[in-house]
Amino acid sequence: MPLARHLNTDFLVRTSQDHKHIHSSTGHLATHAYGARYGTEPVPKYRIPSKGVDAQATYQLLHDELTLDGTPALNLASFVHTWMPKEADQLMMENISKNLIDQDEYPMTQVLHTRCVSILAELWHAHSSQEAIGTATTGSSEAIQLGGLAMKRIWQERRKAAGKSIHEPGPNIVMGANAQVALEKFARYFDVECRLVPISKESHYCLDPQRAMQYVDENTIGVYVILGSTYTGHYEPVKEMAALLDEYEERTGNNVPIHVDGASGGFIAPFATPKLEWDFRIPRVVSINTSGHKFGLSYVGVGWVVWRSKKYLPKDLIFELHYLGSVEYSFSLNFSRPAHPIIAQYFNFIHLGFEGYRNVALQDLKNARLLSRALEKSGYFDVLSDIHRPVETSTVVPGGKQVIEFDEENVENYVPGLPVVSFRFSDKYRAKYPEVQQKWVQTLLRAKGWIVPNYELAPDLQSVDILRVVVRENTSAVMIDRLVGDIVEVAEGLGDSDNPTSALSKLESRKTEEGRRGKLPDGSGSKSNGTYAKQC
Repeated sequence: MPLARHLNTDFLVRTSQDHKHIHSSTGHLATHAYGARYGTEPVPKYRIPSKGVDAQATYQLLHDELTLDGTPALNLASFVHTWMPKEADQLMMENISKNLIDQDEYPMTQVLHTRCVSILAELWHAHSSQEAIGTATTGSSEAIQLGGLAMKRIWQERRKAAGKSIHEPGPNIVMGANAQVALEKFARYFDVECRLVPISKESHYCLDPQRAMQYVDENTIGVYVILGSTYTGHYEPVKEMAALLDEYEERTGNNVPIHVDGASGGFIAPFATPKLEWDFRIPRVVSINTSGHKFGLSYVGVGWVVWRSKKYLPKDLIFELHYLGSVEYSFSLNFSRPAHPIIAQYFNFIHLGFEGYRNVALQDLKNARLLSRALEKSGYFDVLSDIHRPVETSTVVPGGKQVIEFDEENVENYVPGLPVVSFRFSDKYRAKYPEVQQKWVQTLLRAKGWIVPNYELAPDLQSVDILRVVVRENTSAVMIDRLVGDIVEVAEGLGDSDNPTSALSKLESRKTEEGRRGKLPDGSGSKSNGTYAKQC
């Protein structure tokens, strides 16, 4: 959860309000237009009101305030899914009050939870003979902590059995410098040295397995390998990392496991590129996490972590509970948690099935390729993500002539990755307009309704800033067309303008078919006479 601080009354707003002769010292009040309609007094913002407000009035007041939030469908910065069918909404509301931890009172809900774990274990190729085990979490952040804790405890047990210290020099964990903050949180919160492997253009802006081995030693509890970097969407090479760790164990006897952070890729790779080996097919992968509320297509609040076998989840990390009416078992960072996100996840499994998830993933990737190509063809941008770049295959025909085969519709012909498009101003654009700052694109797109973040790459490449678009299920080809038009128009406006402020004058036009079709050309109407013809 984000931190929040206590806020003092805003001096400017307070002193600008209408006052009686005796000024109020009660602080900043929220005065609403509905006060007369509902008979409500001004509501204090930063302290609880002495008297409550009618439920209908409260709803209206909060509803109106929340309209100031961004539009979820236009938030291209987030991986989080924002839409489900109305039947799923209804099912969640019917179960909104259920607590997942109370297994005795809600046994069927627990059954659905178990089914979800089994579905994911099978999807990630866990052998049934190994008795995979897993649990729901609030999201991938919690799941990553649990995966790391299990690896740390196994390392501690192994060190104690060998008569070695678990404190000097202490445990460490290896990950790419592009790791999402949740991975670094594990290291900091649970006293594990975080060894960040620098990234490079050659490593596709994520973990370089060869370089990672320089950071591995006998105190390494494991390696976090990310299936889908949040920066560029690249999959880190799980299989290559595992092979190097296999060789390392043969030389040293040190067993270093892999936890795959599949927060996004865990729901893309199995459906879009099922032949790609990254999961429990690789013996060194001991645990995998994913976010149901990302490409699992559920609302925010559900993640998953699965271990390939019970032996990789130490028994002393599992708590046996006796006070809720039966014997129950728990391994999580928090106790109570809502059951409806798990129910929503199971709804998706049943509603979509493998074919439905595959269709969504393929469409997301297709739209991401469309955006990538359009941005590159504009000449204004270089695309750092690679999901639109082909993996060339060739065959030899009679006569010895080599023919390149390429089917643009076949996702297997492209570099695998997330439907993420990371891009930046091209060298040509920067040379022509050196005064233009890329971060202005983010601001001007926000004025058009789009939320497209601009931020620095990970350490060693922090001088490179990128813009990033996450293509989700509700990011249609029509929206991509409009987005491309707006991005190009902003880039051209910044280049043509003497200063970035003047580019605002061009925000009202759109370089898309919808922006032109049916619109009269400039000068088609009479000039304003200062009265009725003047625009409001």
